[in-house]
Amino acid sequence: MSYSSADQEFKLFTACPASAEADAETYLHRVREVARWSEDAGCEGILVYADNRQVDPWLVSQVIVTATERLCPLVAVQPAYMHPYSVAKMITSLAFLFGRRVYLNMVAGGFRNDLIALNDETPHNERYARLVEYTTVIQKLLQAPGPVSFEGNYYRIANLPLTPRLADELQPGLLVSGSSEAGSNAAQSLGATAIEYPKPAAECTPRPAYAGGYGIRIGIIARDDEAEAWEVARNRFPEDRKGQLTRKLANKVSDSSWHQELAERAEAQTQAETPYWLVPFQNYKTMCPYLVGSYERVGQELVEYVGCGYTTFVLDEPPSAEEMQHVGIAFQRAFKMAKAA
Repeated sequence: MSYSSADQEFKLFTACPASAEADAETYLHRVREVARWSEDAGCEGILVYADNRQVDPWLVSQVIVTATERLCPLVAVQPAYMHPYSVAKMITSLAFLFGRRVYLNMVAGGFRNDLIALNDETPHNERYARLVEYTTVIQKLLQAPGPVSFEGNYYRIANLPLTPRLADELQPGLLVSGSSEAGSNAAQSLGATAIEYPKPAAECTPRPAYAGGYGIRIGIIARDDEAEAWEVARNRFPEDRKGQLTRKLANKVSDSSWHQELAERAEAQTQAETPYWLVPFQNYKTMCPYLVGSYERVGQELVEYVGCGYTTFVLDEPPSAEEMQHVGIAFQRAFKMAKAA
């Protein structure tokens, strides 16, 4: 979804199914299905995950592009997996073959054990310094009219051409995790949208003005009736002791600031039915907070986030087309309120 008011635009992305525990036939069908639901709902794009357990995100992106007419893959890109030239080549190849723009979700970290298995023991803050250099090489290759030379601390190229050339209107959008200070600084260095795992809206403070903008990673379950929304939420994400133990293990091996903060919040959260809900995260079913409640209550929570400067929303995977419609209603209420304000 992309909503424009007089002075700002709001963009929505959904998330693609993960492949780790799916069979090939079911997974391909599910990817196409979720992509079409997302496009029908008016979303700008769809996040495609990348880690050691998932199939290649660029191949999944091609499936998405061929199943839809305009939906943009938001591809997770980790420097440990691919040379920046290969990323630039993927972007320009998809543009050449399908005329489709992509977004890049630039990832500095990931699961700690994944990085160790790849012999990547780069410290947290240094990973962001590397990410800035990595992304800069990609941008130079995509934007330069001819061969590119670059010499940095991590990457060097000499007179490297990129063909086919990428049209200006198909230049990729950039998102970077900005929950940590290092991530926020990296996003601003690149002019990327800084994506955060949010606190409850009441605890958020206005973000400083910044051309790249800010966004949040969030899930939503909304209905016309508050009680129905919570019933749906608890049925979809019941208490799971095994999942909670897995989450605690993940906390011990993660050096991500957002992961640690959400884990601490989940441990401290009471049973009070505020819209901000961390049980799915605590049970290791999702990697983000959820907002649960009536369309109006969730919409008001979203308005508060917008008031703090967040204009991009990366949503959790929708379980059905119907659920995507409910999410759309909540956002329509929110954007009407925001525009009126």
